Amino acid sequence: MKKFVMAAAGGTLAGIIATTQIAGPLLAQETSANTNVYQQLDLFGDIFERIRSEYVEEVEESDLIEAAINGMLTSLDPHSSYLPPADFTDMQEQTRGEFGGLGIEVTQEEGFVKVVSPMDGTPADQAGVESGDFITHVDGESLLGLTLNDAVEMMRGPVGSEIIITIARPGEDEPFDVSIIRDTIRLTAVRARLEGDTAVLRITTFNDQTFPNLRDGLAEVVEEAGGIDNINGVVLDLRNNPGGLLNQAIAVSDAFLNAGEIVSTRGRNPEDGERWNAQPGDLAEGKPIVVLINGGSASASEIVAGALQDHRRAITVGEKSFGKGSVQTIMPLRGNGAMRLTTARYYTPSGRSIQALGVSPDILVEQPRRRPDSEEEAAADERRIRSEADLRGSLNNDSVTEDERQMLEEEQARAEQAAALREEDYQLAYAIDLLTGLSALAPADQ
Repeated sequence: MKKFVMAAAGGTLAGIIATTQIAGPLLAQETSANTNVYQQLDLFGDIFERIRSEYVEEVEESDLIEAAINGMLTSLDPHSSYLPPADFTDMQEQTRGEFGGLGIEVTQEEGFVKVVSPMDGTPADQAGVESGDFITHVDGESLLGLTLNDAVEMMRGPVGSEIIITIARPGEDEPFDVSIIRDTIRLTAVRARLEGDTAVLRITTFNDQTFPNLRDGLAEVVEEAGGIDNINGVVLDLRNNPGGLLNQAIAVSDAFLNAGEIVSTRGRNPEDGERWNAQPGDLAEGKPIVVLINGGSASASEIVAGALQDHRRAITVGEKSFGKGSVQTIMPLRGNGAMRLTTARYYTPSGRSIQALGVSPDILVEQPRRRPDSEEEAAADERRIRSEADLRGSLNNDSVTEDERQMLEEEQARAEQAAALREEDYQLAYAIDLLTGLSALAPADQ
């Protein structure tokens, strides 16, 4: 028995020695790493004191610290940043749907300010700013080298004041100036309308109003059409939608899905991952859906497009989306500021991350650039092809009743309306044509 106890004790002792031998280097490494961090913090303190005491001009200590914090965050990725109290307040106003400015969502790409998307009906949209434009100067001052927050601050100003931005546009040989009058931006999250037999839901942003606007707008359109049976499908127009609140993207996706995963997020630690699933109920009652996307569709827009695409609930049409597949968490800080920190990536139901890749449409349809009026008129003239009915002395069709003739005239009017829409918005017209075709192929009892 004593031999057994001694052997057990010996085994325990050996285990302790082995553990000590393994843990020793690890503890030494951790201590060394901590020492290095403290040395770097001491270095930061030394530099801070040198700047404060020896810089050629007196500087505000708070500005130095704020710049250091922002530099640390912006070095991580284009979407992490420090929000001073004023910027934090502005961001909260934007999620509620009203704020002042130009009406553009911007990001930073290799030091340049890039337009993610202009917002519908805003001064920037009316001035012709496009997704993918690079803003190089504001009122003649270069933005190169500035943080994104500083660049945005330069674009702010009193409502009614003029700003001149210089734009470098891919495909254009030279940069050009655009004059914009600042205004209060009041975003209507969803605009609903009936286009022929199709319900068109234009979603401009994902803020607190988005899902309620979508639900109420679709209900109004269905009522206008005389019931859901008189609608051939729904177009969700997410073009130039820069995103917004994650919970609203989930709610919009859930509105058209009866079950299944909508989106999942995965952070640094596996246990921090989250998953959201759809609940029963489909606002479109199974009607076909087309989702329109382009290079200005980002973040929350891509969540919706990816979820409906993966579940084969919708056909995506247009151009590849922006590719922002990361989640930012807003963390309030002391002093009424906040930190925007990238904390996770999000994944579509099939498990794909669209970070830097975007959502590829099922059907690629590019939006043609508008031609000068003279060219448009010439093209319209070419389309005016003479028919048998235009010939002098042609025979009448005496087999058509008055009711049938009226029906034919109504069909012709709808066709002309569709042709006009193709000139105005080719991608939307394509989506509506697609739903019309699907409706024509549906069984007669549906």
